[in-house]
Amino acid sequence: MYFFSLLVVALGVSHVEALLRFSCSGLVTERLDPLVNPGVTGSPHLHQIIGGNGFQPFMNPDNDISSLATCTTCTFSEDFSNYWTAVLYFRARNGTFKRVPQIGNQLFEASSGRMTVYYSPYTAKGVKTTAFKKGFRMLVGDPTIRTAEPAQQYRQLTYTCLQTPGTRTGETKNMPTKPCPAGIMVNVRFPTCWDGVNLDSPDHKSHVAYPSSGTFETNGPCPSTHPVHIPQLFFEVVWDTRGFNDKGLWPTDGSQPFVWSYGDRTGYGNHGDYVFGWKGDSLQKAMDNNCNINCPALKTQTIAQGNKCTLKSVVGEEIDGWLNELPGGMPITT
Repeated sequence: MYFFSLLVVALGVSHVEALLRFSCSGLVTERLDPLVNPGVTGSPHLHQIIGGNGFQPFMNPDNDISSLATCTTCTFSEDFSNYWTAVLYFRARNGTFKRVPQIGNQLFEASSGRMTVYYSPYTAKGVKTTAFKKGFRMLVGDPTIRTAEPAQQYRQLTYTCLQTPGTRTGETKNMPTKPCPAGIMVNVRFPTCWDGVNLDSPDHKSHVAYPSSGTFETNGPCPSTHPVHIPQLFFEVVWDTRGFNDKGLWPTDGSQPFVWSYGDRTGYGNHGDYVFGWKGDSLQKAMDNNCNINCPALKTQTIAQGNKCTLKSVVGEEIDGWLNELPGGMPITT
């Protein structure tokens, strides 16, 4: 299955060839989206952002993000990229909302735990993995999707209902419908083929593609329109839903109570965003060296150092406590 390579790494199996894996703590939680809503202070829905502190409402693709940022929340200290996802809320029976906290990955020491980020090179013999270039950006998924069929086009966006912190099976495309004993893990895997020309596209998706058959993990070939193999970028986010597992708190009809900050209760609108910001050729070095988890070719910092890198909110709204509506007044849609 498409998550096999990542699964065996998580379980410590030794025959996986190469994989960067690292922790990133939170930079800021904010209604900003420099890809979809560039320059807008107060985008339609709330995001949680990790990575370099060069993040801002408008990010000029001609600028070198790694030169603008002065720190990063990630353990590889040459990674000033920005990664972001929506934020998960619990909706109570009285219609109020509370932000769901997050749990750091069990594979790392204590951190403010926002995401675990993976980069994996393509492993077919004789095929080079081309690292992202300065100015590269992309997103995967569509926050407007609410049904199963259109969600299939994003075949590697999934949920794992954690039975234990180490659960890595039973992925679904929709939000889990039963209480998850150890939380809900959201898996965001990006396309792995690039057209080799455009660093972005109007929809932030068309310049990249999934393999024409199979998957990245099975060495599936890239389509002729997107012939360049780029790293498999993948991040995991674990939402600590344990405090809301009492079914007496759930809707009276028994339906699941979690809703994304973009107003989605189904989970089919799962999506993630990425702006490349690695320093110089550091990511290419990591791909060329087939680094496995740790990478001597890269500089690192402690999780404690990464936790010190933050940004002050520019929207300045209440996103915690019990809220009468989702931030920005985002309605729930079906």
